[in-house]
Amino acid sequence: MRRSLAGMNMALNMPVSAYSGVALRMTPGEGELAGSVSVVLEHKDPSLAFTLFVAAEADDAMAEWRSWGNVLGLPLLVEDDGKLREPFARMGGVRIARVRQRRRRHNAIKRRRPTMPLRRLTGRVTAATPVHRGEREIIARN
Repeated sequence: MRRSLAGMNMALNMPVSAYSGVALRMTPGEGELAGSVSVVLEHKDPSLAFTLFVAAEADDAMAEWRSWGNVLGLPLLVEDDGKLREPFARMGGVRIARVRQRRRRHNAIKRRRPTMPLRRLTGRVTAATPVHRGEREIIARN
């Protein structure tokens, strides 16, 4: 990143982890001019914020916003009343969402996949399960 401070040109090497996220900002238009949507790499210091993409269409900006968030591994942020917030609930680095239906049962190519693994239950270890400690393991070899 190159910045100028009091007439002195500087080159800053900032790690991606120093930024708080990728923000989506909407700029209203003045008069008859249409507004724009920008994708900004947000930092705690507003002078270090970096504009990544500017578009007149919100769809284009949304696609860029998501792709920059995925590429940089930073949370997605939205500006709401001058403050930044996350639009999706997260727990650590994992986004929390509704549980989705299993793809295998409701897919167009479900007939190509075996259904037997869907019917089998996973095994459970109980108190009645025999455990053989200290015995020699038997391995079948051909």
